[in-house]
Amino acid sequence: MTEPTDVAEAPEVTESTDGQDSSALRQIATVAGMEFRLSVRNRWAVALAALFTLFASLIVGFGASSVGPVRADAVIVSMASLATYLLPLAALVFGFDAVVGAEERGWLDIVFALPVSRARVVVGSYLGRAVTLVAATSIGFGIGGILLFSVASSANTVLYATFLLGSVALGLGFLAVGVFVSSVVGEKTHALGAALLVWVWFVFGHDLLALGLVAGSKLPQSALSVMVLSNPVSVFRVFVLSGIDSTGGGLATVVGESTLSMPLLAVAATVWVVVPVAAAARAVRHRSL
Repeated sequence: MTEPTDVAEAPEVTESTDGQDSSALRQIATVAGMEFRLSVRNRWAVALAALFTLFASLIVGFGASSVGPVRADAVIVSMASLATYLLPLAALVFGFDAVVGAEERGWLDIVFALPVSRARVVVGSYLGRAVTLVAATSIGFGIGGILLFSVASSANTVLYATFLLGSVALGLGFLAVGVFVSSVVGEKTHALGAALLVWVWFVFGHDLLALGLVAGSKLPQSALSVMVLSNPVSVFRVFVLSGIDSTGGGLATVVGESTLSMPLLAVAATVWVVVPVAAAARAVRHRSL
């Protein structure tokens, strides 16, 4: 998807005498910079930003067209509900071929022949795509926020900023999961299928199973909290909407009054980024090309 088409564009990474740490950072930054430039060249950044802008603008437009003043909180809840479906899917599609797609086109053979560890290539590829996704999310939902504040001067600035931050974290988490899938699956078509199954599980299956358990038995609050933390979508819902009456549906509704703190939710969101990337970096070391 975003790999170069000729050998000349492969990252020129060499070992440095300044120390392994600085050399590793330079190698990761080189791969990340190349990945970001390629995503911009291939119009991924523009496409994602346009997609998020379109849907955010439509939601604000529908809210503004309602009878009476715009209910800013309701608009933000609607945008958060949209983000729980749109962002994970976009992030997974953006990341599912980070490794397997590059391998099928022969690019990994070129890069792995250079004096750079495979783990650093994976981390750099993730970071380059992460910059693209963060920029697109910030631009798209940022424009939606500007439109919202232009028609509803009483809109909750803190709530919208929390929504924007949570959206970035949600996208980064699913991008990390997509890169992990790409590192363990042997074919690009299989990686896409696995990414779609991941999306179905976290967006629909996990909450349905958890709500079934809640309905069938009386679970302690700690068990409910674990269920929320084990799904980045539920973490996003609680993180963004814990300050208003509605938690946006799903398992997050059941634990709306839980003791989950904002710092704990932030740590959980960070774990959903770090662990899949670390697992992908480890898995690619044993990948046969």
